[in-house]
Amino acid sequence: MIAFLFPGQGSQAVGMGRAFFESSPGAKAIFEEANEALGFDLARLTFEGPETELALTANTQPAVLTASVAAAAACAERGLRPALAAGHSLGEYSALVVAGALRFAEAVRIVRRRGEFMQDAVPVGTGAMAAVMGLELPAVESLCAEAAQGEVVAVANINSAGQTVIAGHRAAVERAAALASARGGAKCVLLPVSAPFHCPLMAPAAEKLARELEAVPVADPTIAVVRNVDGGVTRTAADVKPFLLRQIASPVRWTDCVRRLAEEGATAFVEVGPGRVLSALVRRIVQGARGMSIEDPAGLDKALGSLGIRA
Repeated sequence: MIAFLFPGQGSQAVGMGRAFFESSPGAKAIFEEANEALGFDLARLTFEGPETELALTANTQPAVLTASVAAAAACAERGLRPALAAGHSLGEYSALVVAGALRFAEAVRIVRRRGEFMQDAVPVGTGAMAAVMGLELPAVESLCAEAAQGEVVAVANINSAGQTVIAGHRAAVERAAALASARGGAKCVLLPVSAPFHCPLMAPAAEKLARELEAVPVADPTIAVVRNVDGGVTRTAADVKPFLLRQIASPVRWTDCVRRLAEEGATAFVEVGPGRVLSALVRRIVQGARGMSIEDPAGLDKALGSLGIRA
């Protein structure tokens, strides 16, 4: 059983999706729909940059969504479709689009606003995120509690057993990072991000997004979509909006997501869109799992061969 995994912010790169745009009618149509929905040339920004502009959260989020959904469209043309799906943070929107729960044009507008709201929630320079490697989750949670000292620092992403991302006020994150290093963490690295995502400081963004989502139509997904917030499965339209809203200020429980996909029957995990981070994490989370990535037509050809699909 094939599960599609969709990347989040941080996987972007100038030029992503261009090869699919040039070779796949379905992918090209997705980029054109994004341009129309947003009212500017997102395709040109994605393909040509500049990198500094693409890295702005309000641009990154719709660009990664578009590149991911375009890649999925190219996969469908070749007969590769998922039975299950999940996405990391922003990638959950890609999963819901491919599952038919959200219309693409609505999703690309929403994630642009989501990016704006998340960036505006905390003044630039006030927040930070750091990746902590080599410590188990309970140890990271404990050092966050100790480092807070009246500020916010909390677990933001649980990516694998030994890789956790923390987020919050910059000073508190730096204190937590220092504690992690002192207590045997293999590595602790501040991340080059513009805001502290997936922590309580994002609550104002969730409030604004709720108003934007009110008018967005949703449908029952045609395939099961595993959620970031709790590792549960969205099977009905009623679950779509509440969990997207909770997601903004809650940790991404990616380890739980991948394990749940395996429990639901996934035997092959295909990362669709820019980057190869998720397919690499799969092999750390589920022993013996097959992980592969599809960023471009060559990756698609390789995946089809590995999965035994002729198209």
